[in-house]
Amino acid sequence: MPPGGRMGPGFLTDDEKKNRPKVTKELLIRIFSYLKPYWKQLLLVITAILFSAVLTLLPSVLTGKIIDDGLIARSMKTLVKYIILSLCVTFAANLIGILESYLNTWIAQHITYDMRNSMYQHLQKMSQRFFTSNNQGDIITRMTSDISGVQQIITNTLTSIISNVITLAAALVMMFRANWLLALIGVVIVPAFAIPTRSAGKNRWSITKDSQECSDEINGILNETLSVSGQLLVKLFGKEQTEYERYESVNKRMIDLNIKESMAGRWFRMLLSTFTSVGPMLIYLVGGLIMMKYDPTLTVGEITVLVALLGRMYGPVNQLLNIQVDWIRSMAMFTRIFEYYDMPVEIENAPDAVCPETADGEVEFRNVSFRYEPERQILKNISFTLDKGKCIAIVGPSGSGKSTLINLIPRLYDVESGEVLFDGVDVRKLDLAFLRSNIGIVSQETYLFNGTIRDNLLYAKPDATDEELISACRQANIYEFIEKQDDGLDTIVGNRGLKLSGGEKQRISIARILLKDPALMIFDEATSALDSISEQKIQDAIEPLIESRTSILIAHRLSTILAADEILVVKDGEIVEKGRHKELVKQGGVYTELYETQFSKAVTGDDGISFEYTEGED
Repeated sequence: MPPGGRMGPGFLTDDEKKNRPKVTKELLIRIFSYLKPYWKQLLLVITAILFSAVLTLLPSVLTGKIIDDGLIARSMKTLVKYIILSLCVTFAANLIGILESYLNTWIAQHITYDMRNSMYQHLQKMSQRFFTSNNQGDIITRMTSDISGVQQIITNTLTSIISNVITLAAALVMMFRANWLLALIGVVIVPAFAIPTRSAGKNRWSITKDSQECSDEINGILNETLSVSGQLLVKLFGKEQTEYERYESVNKRMIDLNIKESMAGRWFRMLLSTFTSVGPMLIYLVGGLIMMKYDPTLTVGEITVLVALLGRMYGPVNQLLNIQVDWIRSMAMFTRIFEYYDMPVEIENAPDAVCPETADGEVEFRNVSFRYEPERQILKNISFTLDKGKCIAIVGPSGSGKSTLINLIPRLYDVESGEVLFDGVDVRKLDLAFLRSNIGIVSQETYLFNGTIRDNLLYAKPDATDEELISACRQANIYEFIEKQDDGLDTIVGNRGLKLSGGEKQRISIARILLKDPALMIFDEATSALDSISEQKIQDAIEPLIESRTSILIAHRLSTILAADEILVVKDGEIVEKGRHKELVKQGGVYTELYETQFSKAVTGDDGISFEYTEGED
């Protein structure tokens, strides 16, 4: 079964029939363009297939000589000669077959190598919109199984067509050269050979389809109930027996279907074995009649050769009759891959992109508007300025557009209208690598790779020394924790950093940004999901940073906001208020409401411990 889809024995699924790709001249040219760099190797493959097909058929021809000139003529010398020759031809055919297989695999592997590299490079250029709008599993499937399926197309479908056509043509030529009448009798019966194949195949495919659906159901149960979260839920609700009974029922159905499928194959092989005997028996019957009554020059060996060649034709004929299914699946696979290739790159460098030598991190929004979907406005006419060395805090209700706003600075998305300037230059005119290398973002959803703390830190600066790593960890208030670990910087963090607490992950993320040393630092609710102790440790790490460099804070806690030089209040995608904490509280607007319902928690503390806050503090 080729990767990327289920495969019945020569039949398309209902979905495949419904979504059958339109095969055009342009599509075929595009597909074969991937073969163009390897045309020399492909020519060798075709040559090898030609020689292999002819040599594979020669032992059948030599069988006639062995019977007539060796056995019937009672010539041991001739018998040995033709037997040795037949073995040598078979050995040569197998050697060529190995060469063909190697070249075939080599071409397929190199084409999939080219396609994977090209696809990965293309996906890396896609905007954040692409990754938030498309299913991650679908992206991975196109990148892996769909492209891997190309290898099967080349090694199986393409070469199968060439090999079967050559074998069939060679067998026909040899049969008609041997005896045109017997060859005609044998060929007439060949098309009917497909009848039991397709009839039995339909029944087996129906069972296979049910079996696959049952297998999917079993996998779904296993994924749901044996995952960490699923198993916890089963235990907490005491559903162990219920889930066992559900699994047992589906498993029993799967066993019954497997037995049916196995027996359907047995009946199919029995019918096939019986039916394939009809052609040879007809040749023996008619050949015997001709030899005994009309043409005594016709030999037993010649009749045997025709029977052997007819047997060689059955396989190619059946495969060519069913090749349409493989062909359509192949076209569908290429179409799916090309769909991704043809997706336009939204965010890319301008032809005359500017790449300054240094950056100060100054930011200016000029009448910026943005929307993800045509009917959903996110930001409306946003304007503000952040000077070098200053810090602004952006606050507002959930869903007001705060995170969207900062995503426009490193061009994760592009503005709909207006301008975002970085050091006085529109970000769309700046070199992307330069822009993003000078912006560091610490988000509330910290992502760590499955490796060591050192691996995750070196992602920001691969050539960093241990002294630099330790210095960054000290500044991020995480080195004390690292020192206590048996493996220190080489401690494994687990998948997505699951072996660490939220606060520990966040501080490692801050250390990683420090190693990057950007001109602008952005903290996107970096303490929103943490307890008071973790928050304080991160706050202690953040405060020295925002004093020494240009920074933006998106926060929902007062302790973070108070450190900013200016506070921007965002509501429904608009900046509705600006100023310092003291001024905004007195205005009695949106900020006052946020302060009374949310930020004031920082005054009493989430843990219920009160501390004093006076009007003079801002």
